[in-house]
Amino acid sequence: EPDVTIVSGLKDMVVFEGDDVTFRCQLSHENARDVEWKLQDVALQNNEMNEISVEKGKIHTLTLRKVTEQDIGTITFRVGPHTSTA
Repeated sequence: EPDVTIVSGLKDMVVFEGDDVTFRCQLSHENARDVEWKLQDVALQNNEMNEISVEKGKIHTLTLRKVTEQDIGTITFRVGPHTSTA
């Protein structure tokens, strides 16, 4: 299995309370396994507040819905040994 690397990492975002914010990370290969999103070291699951998806096989996205002050912090995307933060 080829080593999947991060081609385009996360970018820092500034949003207003109540807005949605989307983070994107582009990978070198499709169908990457061992992928994880975290907010302040807490693993995120796909639910009504966190939308986790994959576009075109390589672009992994995380949308945080209706953010609040409690959502301030570091977003981390990890694939295997590689990480990107914003």
